[in-house]
Amino acid sequence: MNDHHLILGELEDCITGESLKDTHDERYRQQLARLLVNRKGYLKSEIKPRKSLIVEAGNRRARIKVDFLVYLDGRAGMVIKYGPGSIVTRRRPLVAISRVLETYQIPIAVVTNGVDAEIVEATSGNVISQGLDTIPSRARLAEIVSGNDFTPISAERAAMESRIAYCFEVDGSCPCDEDVCRL
Repeated sequence: MNDHHLILGELEDCITGESLKDTHDERYRQQLARLLVNRKGYLKSEIKPRKSLIVEAGNRRARIKVDFLVYLDGRAGMVIKYGPGSIVTRRRPLVAISRVLETYQIPIAVVTNGVDAEIVEATSGNVISQGLDTIPSRARLAEIVSGNDFTPISAERAAMESRIAYCFEVDGSCPCDEDVCRL
């Protein structure tokens, strides 16, 4: 059994207060949530944890979970996805997710393993900074959101991005991963 599937009991979600399985992965997610609220200045009400997303590749469909979606002024401004191990291979699927979670391009995507992070300008897919400390603060994200046109994503582009997310997040997932549900 991989240690990221070891259940250590239960813990309380610091955003919602609900009880969750205490795993090594969830401990990292909770550290990220506390970072967003305590050090980056986000309100708990601005953070949507465990956002479900249906992704498709041809006739295959699955529901995946996105760890955090951060809203400012009624718009999703940042998406954060946690995964253990190397973050480099998780960048492209997160950019794809940033293009299908909403009808528009979410401007900032953060991929992290809980120890390191890449902050990606999602329209271009370019890494703009590295490290957990460089995750945009609420004030910085407000600047980014206010200067963003929230470009709509075409249906054709969304279908291709959904396929990319499916291939990385579903085809490559561990069979016992509870964050992926093949439909």
